[in-house]
Amino acid sequence: MKFTSDPDPLRYPIGQHDLTVEPDAEQVQHNIVSIAALPLKLIELVQDWSDEQLDTPYRPGGWTVRQLVHHIADSHINAYQRTKLTLTESNPTIKPYDEGAWAELPDSTLPIVPSLHLLTALHQRWVTILHSLSAEDLQRTYYHPGMHQSFTLATMTGLYSWHGEHHFQHAYRLAERNAWL
Repeated sequence: MKFTSDPDPLRYPIGQHDLTVEPDAEQVQHNIVSIAALPLKLIELVQDWSDEQLDTPYRPGGWTVRQLVHHIADSHINAYQRTKLTLTESNPTIKPYDEGAWAELPDSTLPIVPSLHLLTALHQRWVTILHSLSAEDLQRTYYHPGMHQSFTLATMTGLYSWHGEHHFQHAYRLAERNAWL
């Protein structure tokens, strides 16, 4: 997985993901392991945080940790659906969504437990599919109309491995800065 550096480490704590790099078979397996590990890693970090901690933005102008947890669930539900569409259709056009608007909907104020449970169950199903993919399956594509290009499932594993770690690091580094660890 390749990341580009970013001058704003609060916004991109591990850098930005480079979608132009197609991962090899070894990297895809690493990405899947990373995706599989995210729910437990996130639970261990935030499960005992107070409402005050969960309602703290991870950076000035950023989402709260509560919104972040709900966002990861929203995003990974979409990724799971895109995976299944890609495996059952020929280069399907996926539906982009307004992440910022979703993060403002009323369910973003709920306790995080439902989203943590959802992530755990979702990742169990998603990772089962990802582990079963052949080299040919990993080359299947979906079309992203907002980006005007197609992406392979192999590339998608890199994106979502990065996405999970990116947001985990938002919460983790906030906890470090505030001595919550």
